[in-house]
Amino acid sequence: MAQPPRSKANKPDQTLAFKSAMGATVRAIGGKSELEVSFTADRPLLTSDKARLANLPRLPTRRDIAIARGQGDAMAMRLASHDPDAHRKRSPMDPQARAAFDALEQARVEALGCVRMPGMVGNIGEMLEDRLFRANFAEVSARDDAPIAEALGLLLREKLAGVPVPPSGHALVDLWRAEIESKGGTALAKLLTRFEDQDEFGKAAKALLRDLNLVPESEMNDPSEADEEGGDDQQPDQAQGSEEAPDQGEGDKEDSDSEQEDGAGDSEETGDVEGLESDMADVDEDAAAEAGEDAPMPPPAKDGGTQLSNQFNYKVFTTKFDEIVKAAELCPPDELDQLRALLDKQLENLAGAVARLANKLQRRLMAKQNRSWQFDLEEGVLDTARLTRVVTDPMQALSFKVENDTDFRDTVVTLLIDNSGSMRGRPITIAAICGDILARTLERCGVKVEILGFTTRAWKGGKSREAWMEAGRPATPGRVNDIRHIIYKAADEPWRHARRNLGLMMREGLLKENIDGEALEWARKRLMARPEARRILMVISDGAPVDDSTQSVNPGNYLEMHLRQVIEDIETRSPIQLVAVGIGHDVTRYYRRAVTLLDAEELAGALTDELASLFDEELPAQSRRRSRG
Repeated sequence: MAQPPRSKANKPDQTLAFKSAMGATVRAIGGKSELEVSFTADRPLLTSDKARLANLPRLPTRRDIAIARGQGDAMAMRLASHDPDAHRKRSPMDPQARAAFDALEQARVEALGCVRMPGMVGNIGEMLEDRLFRANFAEVSARDDAPIAEALGLLLREKLAGVPVPPSGHALVDLWRAEIESKGGTALAKLLTRFEDQDEFGKAAKALLRDLNLVPESEMNDPSEADEEGGDDQQPDQAQGSEEAPDQGEGDKEDSDSEQEDGAGDSEETGDVEGLESDMADVDEDAAAEAGEDAPMPPPAKDGGTQLSNQFNYKVFTTKFDEIVKAAELCPPDELDQLRALLDKQLENLAGAVARLANKLQRRLMAKQNRSWQFDLEEGVLDTARLTRVVTDPMQALSFKVENDTDFRDTVVTLLIDNSGSMRGRPITIAAICGDILARTLERCGVKVEILGFTTRAWKGGKSREAWMEAGRPATPGRVNDIRHIIYKAADEPWRHARRNLGLMMREGLLKENIDGEALEWARKRLMARPEARRILMVISDGAPVDDSTQSVNPGNYLEMHLRQVIEDIETRSPIQLVAVGIGHDVTRYYRRAVTLLDAEELAGALTDELASLFDEELPAQSRRRSRG
């Protein structure tokens, strides 16, 4: 009797041998015998004891293998040739300059690997092409959308190790090459001779950034003095302590530098993770966030800023460059159709699981929609089932009926999705799929759904930071970045009209930094303007708010404190039911009602369960009274 064919699920993973060899190679090159190397669907990540690489398809191509090797090579060389303390000591204060400095350092360690082991050249090139293509840099046409840090890194790899600029990076490099070579040609040439020594390379890198007008001349002195000068904007008490001890030795100055890590410079590679060299980080973001909780409370706001909370003095330096925009306005229609097709392709792989979850949610919600009526009333809707009584006995009065109130049907749900750079890859794809499924399912059940996203218009501050610098860099200016709030689907808009808008989340160049507190306030205002009695706000995020520009000129926990204040206002002083879903990060320290997922694949099930349990709860009495009044 013929044996049935073995299912695909039971076939052995043909990539196991490669993954094992890849892990051994990374540990050997990096000199970390205890390093844990894993492959995951989430974004690549490097910490002091863990390397996480992008997962491979079941039948990988040669290019898939080369990309994975490139990621492993880059991480291994960073472990072997990068000193975080030395890097932090030389790192500029300005976020844009710091991003460029980080990109140059990453290019240095990768170039070292390519020079010492020429086989890395092709792997690094494929890894760069994949990252630049996913970040949508192939079509960039304006400098505002082309980070100079990326251009510097690509040029340095090309000149140091002969790694050609990938096709998806040509447009970006062409926008900056002439200016970099004309203004910084001399410094760049000096940089090429010092890449073996990280400290000497750091000095030359700052000289290059100075020639490109990214670093002021005042920071070109001894790095300890530069750090003290930069501390005037962020740590006033610490700067005052430096003045009290002007004769302190070099060792004391370095100790002072390390103490500043809890302020603006607390996460040396956080900018790398979210924006530029975004496939690697060597800092635990959770640890940095915990350190921010112990930072001092910000001073009272001065006049001139926009204060968003009565209890916490949160300010916005300027709202001139902020925008609330519909998704269709951020992308040409043809590209939006292509992005939606890409999302649909991802949806195919989860079709079975998604359908089961959608049906489960719909059954639970429809069960609450059983209609009940009051009969034999003197007014209301004519009860046609009892008209026969009037025909047989004309003296009988007409019978009317009235449908009982159903709290469930009077509901609106807002899904607020974090569109920050750390959501890139699988998390944002799953979030977009969940938004799509929830919108369709709840619409069938008569529930209005709104889908919103939040990010910033630029990395490292944008035009708001430029305005702050032109104003003389006033102390504690508040938020100094251009926020972008996106409407993917309005509550009254049918799903079929907004369907393709959700594909915009797949446009990775869209994902930048995240200022969660203001996004929550925006979503709350939109919900409070709705006529529905029950209002539900679901937040999907992967951690604490991050904006390098704002955090570099305010206390380290500035954005986090504002987020906590907004959450408290919503949970205790509004009729909105708030629930948060954290992907890979514990958000229960912010939200009373929250669930943390270690794998983005669990998101759909978590949203379904949380939403269903919210409907199981009794509608707040305050809301019911308001709806009937």
